[in-house]
Amino acid sequence: MSAETSIPPPRINVTELPDAVKTLLTDAPIGFALLGPDDTFGSINPRMAAVFGSTPERCLGRSPGRVLEEAGDAAGATAQSSCLTSARESGRAVRGRHRTSEGHTWDLTWFPVNDPNNGDEHVALIAARDHEDGAHRGEQRLRALLQAGNQIVWSAGPGGEILEDCPQWRTLTGQDLDAYLGRGWLDAVHADDRPRVERAWDDAVLDVTPFDVMFRVRTRSGGYDHYRARAHPIMDGAETAEWVGTLVDVTTEREADELRQRLNQQLSEAAMRTARLQKATSDLAEALTAQEVVQAMCEIGRSGVGADHTSLALFDRDRLRLRMLSVDDCEGLPRNGFGLDHPDVAALAVTDRQPRLASGPADLRALLDDAPEVEELMERTGERAWVALPMMAAGRPLGALRFSFTSPREVTDEERVFMEALAGQCALAIGRAIVYEREHGTAEELQRSLLPEELPEVRGVRLAAYYRSGSQHVQVGGDWYDAFPLPDGRVAGVLGDVMGKGIPAAAGMSRIRNALRALAFSMPEPADVLTGLDRMFSATEGMDQVTTLVYFVLDPVTGQLDLSNAGHLPPLVVAGNAGPSLLEAEPDTPLGVSSTRGHHKFFVQPGNTVALYSDGLVENRKRSVDAGLDELVQKASEALPDVVGDPQQMLEYLVESMLEGYEQDDDVTLLAVQLPVIDSVSER
Repeated sequence: MSAETSIPPPRINVTELPDAVKTLLTDAPIGFALLGPDDTFGSINPRMAAVFGSTPERCLGRSPGRVLEEAGDAAGATAQSSCLTSARESGRAVRGRHRTSEGHTWDLTWFPVNDPNNGDEHVALIAARDHEDGAHRGEQRLRALLQAGNQIVWSAGPGGEILEDCPQWRTLTGQDLDAYLGRGWLDAVHADDRPRVERAWDDAVLDVTPFDVMFRVRTRSGGYDHYRARAHPIMDGAETAEWVGTLVDVTTEREADELRQRLNQQLSEAAMRTARLQKATSDLAEALTAQEVVQAMCEIGRSGVGADHTSLALFDRDRLRLRMLSVDDCEGLPRNGFGLDHPDVAALAVTDRQPRLASGPADLRALLDDAPEVEELMERTGERAWVALPMMAAGRPLGALRFSFTSPREVTDEERVFMEALAGQCALAIGRAIVYEREHGTAEELQRSLLPEELPEVRGVRLAAYYRSGSQHVQVGGDWYDAFPLPDGRVAGVLGDVMGKGIPAAAGMSRIRNALRALAFSMPEPADVLTGLDRMFSATEGMDQVTTLVYFVLDPVTGQLDLSNAGHLPPLVVAGNAGPSLLEAEPDTPLGVSSTRGHHKFFVQPGNTVALYSDGLVENRKRSVDAGLDELVQKASEALPDVVGDPQQMLEYLVESMLEGYEQDDDVTLLAVQLPVIDSVSER
């Protein structure tokens, strides 16, 4: 009762066993049993139960050791438990012998069986009366079971050469016996797979390790099917006696796996296109001008479509010609635009209101009726494939989105759908840009007309102003300044901020500026002027139109400065000796908010500068107003004497130093008035 030989048999597909087992559970001349992962009998025929001195019903659910112990064979229980453990741990077949209570000796073969569906490890057990004949019959039975499971059983010699016939293989491949023997079976393996399969087989034979590989086999019909081959060595002591293997058709599983991979790839590509379209929508939503739309589309065309060149063909004002917009030169196309009769895919897409594609020069020639401009285009540029898609808004074409490629390129249906979606998003962005640029141009022209072209020259006073827009593409705002001499010899100055952007803010600024000038000549004192503005504001402006301003009147002879502040930031006083400071006067409410206007009077010394400024100088997303005011005083204190003495240089210095390290997100407007130091020598 001991294990004699360790023999790794071929693996059995457990899912195919039940039908075969049913035929063995009746009158099979050998004993057969199948043990589950818990080492208990899951299936057993009467012959095997009798070998263990029991019945099938008593064996099921029990381990071999327990069955033998209940039969009173403690030694047999120990020996067979050891064989079972050895087979499971080694992964190979283990042979042993068992003597029954009647004195009959049985050859037992334990071998592991893997379930490919869930990976469970079972153990099969075969018992034969006569050692030699029983083993032969057991092998025959095993082959029958494997064949019932649609597996081709094959064998090879210890050196890996095929020595025995395998009719199933020859039926599959059409090889004759001589062509199959030796290494001839490799001739039926696909040429691309053969080096890999041959190398794996040589390694397995040399290292005496299991062989497991998938490859394509040429069938009798000339096609190829996918098979999985497995083989294990059968050992005779330390030497390899032979190799036994199986071949299973996995074509269906392989095709299903390839189909899943294709579907996954298609889903992944669809998800990527959706993400790119969302990114394009986001980028285009931030574009305000047509040129910004072009820049966004060029990046989208490069990353999302793979285009080497992206451009927009847009109608001019008369809708007679298309003008080309791109981040670089539109080589090969008229620089001043072209009419709809010009032979180009963009003009054709606009005229027909449908996409036009040319995957190569031949397609383009056919599309444009062999127009000579086609050859000129290809001589001047490296373009070799083209796509143009109309951009529509409210049923009318705005122009076309044009992609070109430097090598021939076929566009798939999925790519075409994606490009059409891009053209739709681009049309929306261009429509917004046209409206914005029209409004922006009007508002910008209005704002320029409201700001003085130059400041007045007043004896004994130096005036300076500075204006910087928040961004070249942000709508014009309500920042404004003005300065003008009064009939009594004094000079008036104002800096204000009408909250909001665009035409409404610019129009409000215009009304307030004109009203202030009119009031200043009839009632020059600042508090009276602001009181008059309050009445005008309540009558003409909406309550949501918040407006702040600082208005002053300066006497250049005495240096007296009268000032009223309607909710604006405090003026900055830069004194050469005393250092800079903010006027401590408490600001009143913005215009239109009922209040009694204050009047602040102080004297400006010769050489001192009073600077008015908008909130864009001191406040932004990263800096609060209070912190900005403190920093403004600090920066002014660090100005060099030459800068302090020149009001224009002083304003430029303040802007550069205050905005350094910050992103400007609002207009910056400043107005400065200075009483220069009187040179007594020059006066004489």
